[in-house]
Amino acid sequence: MSLTRRLRQQGRSARRRGQVLLHTLGPGLIAGAADDDPSGIATYSQAGARFGLAMLWTTVLTFPLMVGIQMVSARIGRVSGVGVAANLRAHYPPALAIAIACLLLVANVIDLGADLAAMAAAVQLVAGGSYHLYVVGFAAFSLALQVFVPFPRYAPILKLLTLSLLADAATVFFVQVDWCQVIASSLTPKLAWDPRYIGMLVAVLGTTISPYLFFWQAGQEVEELHASERGQALKHAPETAWQHLRRIKIDTYLGMGFSNLVALFIMLATAAALNAHGVTDIQTSREAAQALRPVAGEWAFLLFTLGIVGTGLLAVPVLAGSAAYAVAEALGWRGSLAVELRAAKGFYGIIAAAMLVGVVLDFNDVDPIRELYWSAVINGVIAVPIMAVMMLLGQRADVMGPFVVTRRLRVLGCWRPA
Repeated sequence: MSLTRRLRQQGRSARRRGQVLLHTLGPGLIAGAADDDPSGIATYSQAGARFGLAMLWTTVLTFPLMVGIQMVSARIGRVSGVGVAANLRAHYPPALAIAIACLLLVANVIDLGADLAAMAAAVQLVAGGSYHLYVVGFAAFSLALQVFVPFPRYAPILKLLTLSLLADAATVFFVQVDWCQVIASSLTPKLAWDPRYIGMLVAVLGTTISPYLFFWQAGQEVEELHASERGQALKHAPETAWQHLRRIKIDTYLGMGFSNLVALFIMLATAAALNAHGVTDIQTSREAAQALRPVAGEWAFLLFTLGIVGTGLLAVPVLAGSAAYAVAEALGWRGSLAVELRAAKGFYGIIAAAMLVGVVLDFNDVDPIRELYWSAVINGVIAVPIMAVMMLLGQRADVMGPFVVTRRLRVLGCWRPA
């Protein structure tokens, strides 16, 4: 065989492997990327600016925890054929599912408003113009995407938006970094009995492990199940389990790994560019971008700003969509991004209402730091009971059939240091 022919075959083989991997990645990748939303960027920037490299270890700690709980979420959706809230409603008092869904809705709306504000502020920083106009524009665009774009075309758009996180990660290459010290700080936990350090530690952990991601990944598995002509819940079609559970495992590991790597790079960039130069008081992602400009240069500033907008475009639909999944399932409504507006008016109504309230919060000039504080408080209140109930659901044979979660996943999914 000639060298040219052999190279062509290798190229075709590489393209096929790439296509298979792209098809494999989906709910887990999107959930992981959405975790690094503009409010998350603000939190990681604060951690890097205030404490330097001292909190890099949290990104290593949270990786297995995120993998555990997100894999359980995905399995519940794919195996049972319905989302987390629908399972809660079916197997526990409906009031529990409704209460959790309502709290999640409140937390998501606050977070959504903060993300819209961060995106609008980032664009205004670069291009000028009206802040409020940008808020409305981003909200309208995100809403139109969810309501009018069919799910099979919508999912690839979300996958594409995950690439925006690379803009934030790339910022680290514009500053001087001691990589040996980075590796040591990442692998060596550092604890300080300082109220500010403990508060930031809780904020980082709360930002990283967010309840809305549980509902989103489970809901997306159900969406993909219904999108397939031969799709069946795995407990009714166990012969297809191996390929789907393997896909979920790869998708979740890569998605959570991507999320944590970007979080580490954001902390590292702000530690090297800001903390090392005496800039330690960063409150928002916009302030982080502004502070980077004179220290790391124009390109770092532009990349960081682009990352804020790109991750916001990804996270806003995820926040609104996960709240809609939870509330619609808890109330027994039909909820799916794959159906038209007239077939799921309540579901799409929740998405629209969440967007509207988020916009109203920004028009009232509510302090975004206070918004994020209350969002974190609510998420902290509901995260632990949701995870505990999910572990119980994952062990029930009437929910999971022969695919009850393993002991390793139960341990990782139940333990949350916050």
